[in-house]
Amino acid sequence: MTSDLLAPLDLAFWNIESAEHPMHLGALGVFAANSPAAAPHAADLLASRAAGVPGLRMRIRDVWQPLDLRQPLAFDLRRPLSFGGAVREPVPDFEPFDHVRLHAPVADFHEAAGAIMQRPLERGRPPWEAHVVPGVDGTSFAVLFKFHHALADGLRALTLAAAVMDPMDMPTPRPRPEEPSRALFPDVRKLPGLVRGTLSDVGRALDIGASVARATWGVRSSSALVAEATGTRRIAGVALELDDVHKIRKSVGGTVNDVLIAVVAGALRRWLDERGDGSEGVAPRALIPVSRRRPRTAHPQGNRLSGYLMRLPVDDPDPLGRLDTVRRAMDRNKDAGPNRGAGAVALLADHVPALGHRLGGPVVGQAARLLFDILVTSVPLPSLGMKLGGCPLTEVYPLAPLARGQSLAVAVSTFRGRVHYGLVADAEAVPDLDRLAKAVSAEVEELIDACVL
Repeated sequence: MTSDLLAPLDLAFWNIESAEHPMHLGALGVFAANSPAAAPHAADLLASRAAGVPGLRMRIRDVWQPLDLRQPLAFDLRRPLSFGGAVREPVPDFEPFDHVRLHAPVADFHEAAGAIMQRPLERGRPPWEAHVVPGVDGTSFAVLFKFHHALADGLRALTLAAAVMDPMDMPTPRPRPEEPSRALFPDVRKLPGLVRGTLSDVGRALDIGASVARATWGVRSSSALVAEATGTRRIAGVALELDDVHKIRKSVGGTVNDVLIAVVAGALRRWLDERGDGSEGVAPRALIPVSRRRPRTAHPQGNRLSGYLMRLPVDDPDPLGRLDTVRRAMDRNKDAGPNRGAGAVALLADHVPALGHRLGGPVVGQAARLLFDILVTSVPLPSLGMKLGGCPLTEVYPLAPLARGQSLAVAVSTFRGRVHYGLVADAEAVPDLDRLAKAVSAEVEELIDACVL
């Protein structure tokens, strides 16, 4: 294992973190226990296997020298010098048992996960943790994984978590293409292409910036989606039958993802009306992350993300109308592609020098509320069954980071015939998160009824 500079987006996630807004994502997996000792055995397995996973031995260290002399001297028009940046490097004295904790039995896995998710990861160590939580009934236990967003995006986190599960036949990841060595100065024969690429990137950045500015015009959201930084977290999960989602999709068209996003819009409408905030005229901007990582590719490390931005039709009283609006908006986003438009704001990180990320991190964190109102992300999971210590994984709830100034984030995964919604909220701003979880289930039922009629 060797050190490597954090990519611009990874560096942005590293620098916008604060004690009130930790930038780690997570996943809560529920396993069926095959013995009273299943949870302690799982904790021992996780720690012992983590020692053999290179990606879990990596810590992030700030870099202040203009050049990291341990790295080959390089010149790249698209990569500023590393002053103010950070490197991802192996830890020679890595102790995996420092990263795996066994908790006392609990009655509610999601309640326990909320208390764990609100604690930031220790920045001087490899930024990940695994928490094993037994159930009081002895029939199940949960494992909560936490990964800093600078270490991994959703797909990369899945790869790391799968590496400590029981061995199984998985598709072999595609090898990482070897990068050509870089000289002190670029090959003059390639200079025109580099210049054209740089100009193209600048044009794309200007286009994204203009789209972001337009997206802020006429914004009408809800005060329920706005929160001051409290550092508290509340977690809720909803499990739905994937067959029900397919029934809706086959009836009205579109994709499974269209239906899942429309369910969020309808659940928000129901929730806002029930709590007395009202949904009339509310159309919050949802950021829909899009992975730029190729399937079956375990590398590169860190984040490969863009995104789409769309208005959720919360104010539409017709469930099929909401779904049609979502479907048409997603079709427009896909036609434009993930590299342009307001949702591709993550790509702007590539145009900021490392020192700019360090100095501007707090400002960028404050600006998240201006860019979007709620995060709705989908994390694909393999359809194959997973086990830990022979105990089968039965439920998986993905958990997204909560942006500064926002009270709610939604992540969705499909796993073995079920759809799992992971809801993360500021605990003080959203004390009734369970009511929103019930609204998700009610919205699916309403969509099914509407399709039948």
